[in-house]
Amino acid sequence: MNRLQPHEFAKFLRSYRLIGGVLRGVRVRHTGPREVSVEFRVRAREAITDLGKEPRHVRLTLWLAGVEEFRFQMRPSQPKVKITDARLGYFNGLFFVSLDSVGLEPGETAQIFDFRASEIYAAGRELFWEEAKPKEPQSDEKAAGEPPA
Repeated sequence: MNRLQPHEFAKFLRSYRLIGGVLRGVRVRHTGPREVSVEFRVRAREAITDLGKEPRHVRLTLWLAGVEEFRFQMRPSQPKVKITDARLGYFNGLFFVSLDSVGLEPGETAQIFDFRASEIYAAGRELFWEEAKPKEPQSDEKAAGEPPA
């Protein structure tokens, strides 16, 4: 996994378009008596690098270690599958990740209270990310049961 530093947020959000992506899952792990980690699995698009091609969809895993606080509130009447806004922040030694709208104007910087008002957020001491590798398609030989050469 790649460690994400606070000064790399802008580059990371330019490389992957999380807004409009899909939240595929959230996993909370209790790794010790007082140690918690949170894993977000999302599907996003890569940044546009060639105007003639559609950006490809990628699966990302965002992992917060040393989680101090989190909130996941889902209302059945308002299904939240699509990511409407994605914010990353670093305050008082904690990384904050929010994957829903915090009600800010474009260009406005989110503060701690904005993250805490979010329905899908977590805050931890370390933030890691990883792009899942696409599954390799099976060739005709492997599908037919022949051993690889």
